[in-house]
Amino acid sequence: MSTEILRDGFDTRPMVMEPLWLVAFQAPAEDVDRIFDKVCDVAPLTHGKTDRNAYRTPAGFEYYRPREGTPTGAEDDVRRRPSVDEVRFCLSRDPALLDRVVEAIYEVHSYYEPVITVQEVLRSRCKGLDDQDNPHRWWNKAGDWKAGTDAG
Repeated sequence: MSTEILRDGFDTRPMVMEPLWLVAFQAPAEDVDRIFDKVCDVAPLTHGKTDRNAYRTPAGFEYYRPREGTPTGAEDDVRRRPSVDEVRFCLSRDPALLDRVVEAIYEVHSYYEPVITVQEVLRSRCKGLDDQDNPHRWWNKAGDWKAGTDAG
């Protein structure tokens, strides 16, 4: 992908590909909602006509070994912490906003050194074409996509 496209984005007939930052953080599953709520206090995380947009991966394992200078002190064994999730969301490429979001994550995270990553990405945004009758849209399929789901 050329650096110009990544910097400026591009248009297609139905979509605009917008240049944004993809921010991700890892946290114990029980901490994620608290951290996400704090992020949303400083950034609405809008996408089209919705807000509070993010993606949360299911629980995985985090590996680490505390070394000298950590709050728990140095250890010989590698820790394997279960139930660590990752949350990803997009932000406008505004350095002041990114600063506030990173500080918000740090403020309420249970780790003294949380894992936060930022990448330059392009994200799609619909131009609002009238496709209400498109048979592939979820609202034109049998059943309610929300039925029986667990939000977390």
